[in-house]
Parts: sequence; structure tokens; C-alpha cells
Amino acid sequence: METVIIFLFVFGYLGITLEHNLKVDKLIPALSMMALMWAIISLAHLPVFEVNTELKQLDPAHIDEILLHHLGKTAEIIIFLLGAMTIVEIIDYFNGFYTIKNFIKTKSKKRLLWIFSVLAFILSAIIDNLTATIVLVTILQKVVLNRDTRLWFAGLIIVAANAGGAWSPIGDVTTTMLWIGNKVTTLKLISYVLIPSIVCLVLPVIIASFLPAFRGEIDTLKEDDSAGYHKHGASMLYLGLSAIVFVPVFKTLTHLPPYVGMMLSLAIVATFAEIFSKAKINITSIDAESDAHQTSSPVHSSLSKIELPSILFFLGILLAVAALESLGLLFHFAEDLNATIPNTDIVVSLLGIASAVIDNVPLVAASMGMFSMPPDDPIWHLIAYSAGTGGSILIVGSAAGVVAMGMEKIDFFWYFKKISWLALIGFTSGFLTFILMRDFIF
Repeated sequence: METVIIFLFVFGYLGITLEHNLKVDKLIPALSMMALMWAIISLAHLPVFEVNTELKQLDPAHIDEILLHHLGKTAEIIIFLLGAMTIVEIIDYFNGFYTIKNFIKTKSKKRLLWIFSVLAFILSAIIDNLTATIVLVTILQKVVLNRDTRLWFAGLIIVAANAGGAWSPIGDVTTTMLWIGNKVTTLKLISYVLIPSIVCLVLPVIIASFLPAFRGEIDTLKEDDSAGYHKHGASMLYLGLSAIVFVPVFKTLTHLPPYVGMMLSLAIVATFAEIFSKAKINITSIDAESDAHQTSSPVHSSLSKIELPSILFFLGILLAVAALESLGLLFHFAEDLNATIPNTDIVVSLLGIASAVIDNVPLVAASMGMFSMPPDDPIWHLIAYSAGTGGSILIVGSAAGVVAMGMEKIDFFWYFKKISWLALIGFTSGFLTFILMRDFIF
């Protein structure tokens, strides 16, 4: 039965990658394989386990408990994502991103590439790579009008955001796992991973800047300078971004999961949005008798614009991977890999490449059970780098990639042909930089 479950995962994954060829939305194979995998586990009464990282073993668990556990972990990510996307949509409701658009005066594609890449690298370390991607792709849609050109920028934003998230304890969910699990400390993580992450960003961007896609200037829309202006736009932009930046501060102060802080931030932003729109403080109703934009709730309007298919896809793919993890397949795979290849550097590099195909969260969870090194051992920092940046190799290999895929409808094979080789060069160069720094500096 385990073979059948693996087959279902592979078949479903192929359905996701062939979305545009099959003319079937990717959420359908994702949700289908998730439901069928768990159904087989239940009907066949297959034993399920929870990874015990302290004892490096699999503890038996009940299917209801383990499914609820994984649903809770998935829900944390989804609720966080919903909050971040809603805040971004509220900012857009007031044309807040028009403010940043006005700051970007250059029309040079090459200069824009560096601007967006550096912004993605910095923002992802502060507000996590997922939220940074949402914000920058939204801005990108306001600045670059040609979709074919915009796809190239979006691809490099994914690479830059994942590189930026790897060196910050709040920049990526996997580094946060290692941080919370007392495997790394903030200062050591930054000292080990920052420079390799910069290399992972800079080399692909340098190469990309010489490609035909980034030659010349962008097309601009001739419009009235006041067309996108809203008197509260700048205020909502600064308030919204500040609210997102507040989330890691809230987590540090309260030790609560990030989604709790995101919900508080959303509540604050929503309150000011209602006040600025001069609407009644009621986000669940619309005054149908008046002009919708003036009297309806900005939050209600923003929620209606959220890409729900991407949310459902995220739910399906994470719970499908959770099924493999619950059966112990990922844990045993990691153990077998460690036994077959005793060189830990090679094992970690393979884990990084595997994170482009399989969600990096269970891979990192399995790796935390594979190794018994003390806190701040270089192996943990190498895992943080590899899991964080390896996901850029395929567009479905990271949360940033999945979100950008949904926002811009990026084709899997387009990304594979155009961006994957750049991401692989960045990943490999940063990985080698880490090894050299570890062996000759630290």
C-alpha cells in the first residue's frame, strides 16, 4: 500500500507540473492526491508515526491525532498567508503601491532587475520570503506592463527572496524551525549563511543581466500622473508594511506563532482602512444601495481578490507531503541516504536539491533527526542554507515560488527552462562558498 501512496504522489505531482498541458488547474491534482493518500492510509489501517527529533526515532500515533497535527501546522501557514495577502490587497485598494512605483524612475530593465532583486533579498529577511514575494510581485505588476518581461523579473524575485530568507531566523519557515529547535542561534546563523546567500543572489542576477530579456527599457503606460493617486495611498502603504514588519517583533515578545501577530496586524490595518474609506466598521456586509468602492468594506473587497486556488493548492500539497512523513517514508529515506553516503556535505546538498521537488519542511524535520551535532554546528547552518535556497530550482519547490506561480500564472516548464539553471548556479556557488568559509575561516 505504501507503494500505491508513493505512486499517487508522483502521479499527482506530474499533474501539477503538466497543468497547462492538461488544461486542469493545479489545485485539482493537489487536493485529489492528498485526499486519496490519506484515505488509503485510513482504509488500509497503515501505521502512522510522529518524528521524535530528541530520541531520533518514530513514535507511533493515531491517524486522527497525526492528521490534526499536520492540519494545524498547515493552517498556521495558510492563515499567515491569508493575513499577508489581505494586507497587501488593502494597500492595493488604496493604490498604495503607486507610491513605490513613483520612486522607480528608471526604465532600464537591467537596473530594475537589480532594484527588485536587492529589495527581495532584504525584505525577505525581515518579513519572510513568502510575504516579500507577494509585495514585490504586486509592485512589479504596477511597474512592468509587458507580461513576458514581467515573468522574468518574477523568476529572479523568487531566487532573491529565497536567498534572503535563508540567513534570517524569521526569513524562511525552515530556518525558523531550526531556530526554534535550538539548532542555530541568530548571530551564528547570520555569520555563517549571510555571505553564501549573497553569492546565491548576486551570481544569477549578474548572469541574468546579460540575457536578452533584460536588455533595453520597459514599456510604459502613458497615463495621467494622478490616475493612480489616492490621498491615503502612502499612509496605507507605510502602515501595511510596518504591520507586516511588526509580526516577527510580536513573535519575539510573546513567543506565539507568527500567524497570531499577522492577525493582529491585519486587524489594525483593517481598522484604519475602514476609517480612511469612510465606511461603517463592518467587514461582513456591503451597502448595496451606494457606490461599492466608497461604502463597501475595503477588507471585504480585498478578501474577494485573494487567489483562493493557490491557497487550496498549498493545503493539498502540504498535507500530501505530510502523509509521506507520517508513514515514516521521509525519515527512513533520510536515514538510508545518510548510511549510503557518509559525507554529510553531499547528503545536505542532496537534501537541498530534493527541496526543489519535496516540501523542505518535512525534509528539515527529518534532517533534525538524522544528525546529533550540538547547537550551532556548521551542519545546521548548511541545512538552513540548502533547504532555503534549493527550493528556487523549481517553481513549486518553495512557498515564494508557489505564490508567484499563482499571482502571475507562471508555467512550470517555462520556469524550468528559463530560471531553474540560474537558480542552480546560485545554489551551487553559495554552497561552495559556505564550505570554503567553514574550512578556512571559521
